[in-house]
Amino acid sequence: MQRPKPDPVAHGFYADILHFLRKRMDNASDAADMTQDVFAQWLGYRDRAKVEQPRAFLFQVARNLLSDHWRRQKVRHAALADDTLPEQQGAPANDPLDHAQQQQRLNQLRQVLAELSPRRREALMLHRFEGLTQAQIAERMNISVSMVEKHIAAALLQCKQRLDSDNGTEQFP
Repeated sequence: MQRPKPDPVAHGFYADILHFLRKRMDNASDAADMTQDVFAQWLGYRDRAKVEQPRAFLFQVARNLLSDHWRRQKVRHAALADDTLPEQQGAPANDPLDHAQQQQRLNQLRQVLAELSPRRREALMLHRFEGLTQAQIAERMNISVSMVEKHIAAALLQCKQRLDSDNGTEQFP
């Protein structure tokens, strides 16, 4: 078997990307893993030949991955902080009926989200769950801010209408 030819872009910028990520992360091992992810995305990118400034492209991928990493860390820390027992919070423990209703509502929400078009779902998820601004979403999805607003509004309306109809509280115009 012939050894694959190394990508000159990956070879030329690997150390720079690794250094960039090491300065911004707590763990050198995580920085190395993320550097690998940057180049995995580069190698998986179909239009590599069209990229005029590969170094800028790679650093933008690294910044995006770093942003995602810190956002996930923030969510994990918030979840750990909220992970106290109900008795410790001064609230009564949930009864099984409340738990079942919450699970049913989550399942309904999952189903409604799955029914959205991929673009609407992506815009809504980036806005509501990842906390991105409409401008950031527009840049990431390569569409206008106006289109992002339309996707989010339509997705929210579709979710509300579906959840209301599932719960027997359908609104008539």
